[in-house]
Amino acid sequence: MSDNAAFRRCLICSAVEQIDGERVWPPGWLCPACGHVFPQADGVPLFAPELADSISGFDPKAFEYLAEHEPGHFWFVARNLLLVGLADKFFPHARRFLEIGCGTGFVLRDFARSRRWERLVGSELHPAGLAHARQRLPSEVEFVQMDARDIPAVGAFDLTGAFDVIEHIADDEAVLRALRSATETGGGTIIAVPQHQWLWSRADEVAHHERRYGRGELEAKLRRNGFDILFSSSFTALLLPLMAASRLVARRRSADEDAYEFGLSSAANRVLLAILRAEVRLTLAGVSWPAGGSRVVVGRAA
Repeated sequence: MSDNAAFRRCLICSAVEQIDGERVWPPGWLCPACGHVFPQADGVPLFAPELADSISGFDPKAFEYLAEHEPGHFWFVARNLLLVGLADKFFPHARRFLEIGCGTGFVLRDFARSRRWERLVGSELHPAGLAHARQRLPSEVEFVQMDARDIPAVGAFDLTGAFDVIEHIADDEAVLRALRSATETGGGTIIAVPQHQWLWSRADEVAHHERRYGRGELEAKLRRNGFDILFSSSFTALLLPLMAASRLVARRRSADEDAYEFGLSSAANRVLLAILRAEVRLTLAGVSWPAGGSRVVVGRAA
C-alpha cells in the first residue's frame, strides 16, 4: 500500500480493499476476503449495531433538543465559524472530509457549504443523530454508523475532524489512533474539546463527559498518535469569566439549562455571538488564546 492510497477495511478480518468510487462504504458492502456483509438501515451501513442508540458516552434522546436549538445559538454558530475557518486556513485543498460524531449534522452542513468536496462523510454512533443529519444535508453526503475507536478505513480522507466528541469516550487515544489511520499522510485533523477541569459542572455530567482537558493534554495525545501540531488555541477565551461565574450559580439552574445555556434571551445571545465572532476573527488571524472554555487543535498526519 502506498502512503496516500485509500482503502476500506473489514472489521472482521482486517482485510483492506481499495476505494475506487465516491462512496467509502457502499450499502451492502461485502468483504472480498472473508465474505462478511455488514448490515444497514435505510441505506446507512452499521459497523457497530450493538451500540446504536445506547447511552454510550451520550444520550441519543438529546439529538432532538440539539437539532432545535443549535441554529442561531451563539456557541454553536461561533464554533462553526472557527472550525470552517481553520479548515480553510490550514487545509484549503482538502477534498475528502470525515467528521466523526457528526450528531445532527449542524457542523457538517457548514463544511458542505464551504467548498466543493469529492467525498464528504458523516459518522455517528447513534442513528438517532443521523436521522437529523440526513435531513440537513444533500443526498450525496455519505453517512455511516460506527464506533469512532475503530474506523474501517485507511488513508481515505485528507481532512478529518472530531468536534466535542472525544471527551465522551473513555479511551480517547483509541479514537485518535483510528483517525490517524483514516487520514492520509500529510492530511489534516481538527479536534475540539472542552477545557479546564476546574470548569467541571453539572453540564459535563448531563453531557456524559469523561473529562475536560488540561492545557497541553490534547496536543500530547495527538503527537503520541501520529500527528504534528500546526496550531492550538483556546476557544471562548473572552467568555471565560462569565463561564466561571456561571459555575458558582449552577445549582440554581436545571440540568438542561446548565448543559448548553439555551435559556438566554435573544438580546444576550446576540451580544455573546458578537463577542465570539470577534474572538474567531482574531484566532484565524493567528492569535492563540491561553485559556478558555474549549480548546481547538489542528494537526497534520505525520
